[in-house]
Parts: sequence; C-alpha cells; structure tokens
Amino acid sequence: MKNSRSESYAAAGVDITAGYKAVELMKAHIARTIIKGADSEIGGFGGLFELDLTGITHPVLVSGTDGVGTKLKIAFLMDKHDTVGIDCVAMCANDIVCAGAKPLFFLDYIACGKNVPEKIADIVKGVAEGCVQSGAALIGGETAEMPGFYPIDEYDLAGFCVGVVDKSKVLDNSKMVEGDVVIGLPSTGVHSNGFSLVRKVFDIENADLKTPRVELGGRSLGEALLAPTKIYVKPMLALFDKITVKGVSHITGGGFYENIPRSIPKGLGAKIAKKDIRVLPIFDLIQKEGNIPERDMFNTYNMGVGMSVVVAKEDVDTALEILKANGEDAYVIGEIIKSDEGVVLC
Repeated sequence: MKNSRSESYAAAGVDITAGYKAVELMKAHIARTIIKGADSEIGGFGGLFELDLTGITHPVLVSGTDGVGTKLKIAFLMDKHDTVGIDCVAMCANDIVCAGAKPLFFLDYIACGKNVPEKIADIVKGVAEGCVQSGAALIGGETAEMPGFYPIDEYDLAGFCVGVVDKSKVLDNSKMVEGDVVIGLPSTGVHSNGFSLVRKVFDIENADLKTPRVELGGRSLGEALLAPTKIYVKPMLALFDKITVKGVSHITGGGFYENIPRSIPKGLGAKIAKKDIRVLPIFDLIQKEGNIPERDMFNTYNMGVGMSVVVAKEDVDTALEILKANGEDAYVIGEIIKSDEGVVLC
C-alpha cells in the first residue's frame, strides 16, 4: 500500500491512505474476535470461514442483517463512537438466535462523510466487542468514504451475521400450547429502535445530554440513550442445550405487539401482565416528556424486556435457573392463551 495514493482523489474528498490507517488501527480489535474457523486476513477481498460441522447432521445456515438506525445521531452529539458497534452486532445476532442458531461470523459496513481513522477504529472496537459477546468472528467489512453524500462528521453503520443450527434443533412453535409460560429477559434500555420518536420527544439537537439526571439513576440522558443493546446469544444457547424452548422473540421496533406474536402460532396469543414488567426509568421519562399513550409505548419500545422466551409450565423454574446462572435476571411476564389478537396486555 506504500505506493497507493491519489492527490486527485484526495482533492475530491476521499483520502485512500486514511482507509489504510483505519485498517491498521482496527486490527487489534478484530483479533479479539478470532474463533476456530476464522481464516481470513483482514484486508483481502472476501472473508473466509471454515465451517466445522462436528455434531451437526443437517446444517442450516441462518442469517440476519440490520443497522443501528438514528441512534447514531446520539453518538454524533455525544462524540462517542465505541459502543454503537455493539448495537449493530446485537440487532443481527439476537435475531438469528431466535431460530436456535449459533452465530459464526459477522461483517460490517461503515459509510462516512470523512474517514477519520481513529473514529473508524472506535466504531470497529464496538463491533468487535459485540462479536466477542455473541461468540462470532469479525471476518471482514467495508469502509466507504462518501463526501457530499454524508455530512463530514456523520456516518452510517450496518452489518450482517451468519450462524448455523442443526435442522432438528431449529426452534419450532408448532408444539406451543395454551398454558405455556412467557419469560422476559431484561433489556439495558431503548436498545436500537424507536429513536426517531426519542429524538422528537427530547428535541435531541437542543437537549442537555450530559448533565446527570436523578430520574435516570444519576446517568445523563445521553448515557441512558446510548446504552448498548444487550446481546442474549450465550444465555440462550445455554438454555437451548438444557430444555425445549418453544418460541423466542427479539423485542425490537414494534415493541410487544409486533414482535412477540412472531414466535407464536395462529390461534394462540400471549397474555402479558403489565404490572409484572420491570419498566426502565428511560421509558417512563420518554412517556412523560412526550405525553405518549401507554399502548404506543408498548408498540414502539421494549419497555425493559429485550427478549421473550416461551417454555412449558413444568420447565419454568429450570429455565429461570439456567438463565440466571448465565447472567440474566429473567422473570415470568405472562402466559400463552387461546387468542387471535397476538398480544393481550392486561
């Protein structure tokens, strides 16, 4: 790369040498994610992964893709870029684990107005941390410098994850029955959805993001909003190994009303007890400041529950023990009922 430079391209706003520096800065972070099968050298044209099928008789690849959305606006205003990568991985890895899959590898895509190597490395640092938390290898990615398309201080971040599961272990909700129990896994906050409404509620461009607030437990508004999305992969894989899980939903945009029904078969629904939901302070603040109806809150945000899990009544205690042993303070939030409404909050 020593002879690769273009003064004309730089004059147009694209510094290819900055891209090389960014790659060098991010290599140490990427190295943390290396797992068995990750054979690619960062800087090549494609990410390689050698698939180990030991113990898998009928492999099914499961993939998911997503971005961070307008939560990035908070990162820009706070000038904090080392956690949004966790969000990016979480939005993909949490989705594929809903099928019972173990994440294998992740690739990211960063598009920016100006490539500042240290900032790009910070973003990738977060991506690498997300990969470590989900057990996936970061085997490649792309950084695109796009002056005139993105503002000079802004960027977008997206990625995708690929995992594998034995076909016999793909989660199947066909055996879900009335009386099964819905367990909730706590979220860390807003995660990565509903930020267009968040930004409107707080007039985010003009808000005080850095002063500690009593109603947020001493955290500033910016800190509360930037709290990284929780990654549930390892606790869920531990749960799959021990008991039969009948359905899993990642509570993202659309909240309870949209996501929980996605793991429930027709003719059944989930009866959720609102009094049992451990609503986080940030959601109380959003609802109060925005004068938002309760139903809209539950139809937009996770409200403190980042993932729901359906198990048989006789497996509830075991499921809670396993999840708690793996760092999740999980608790019962409802039950499966005969219904065509999807979710009934009462």
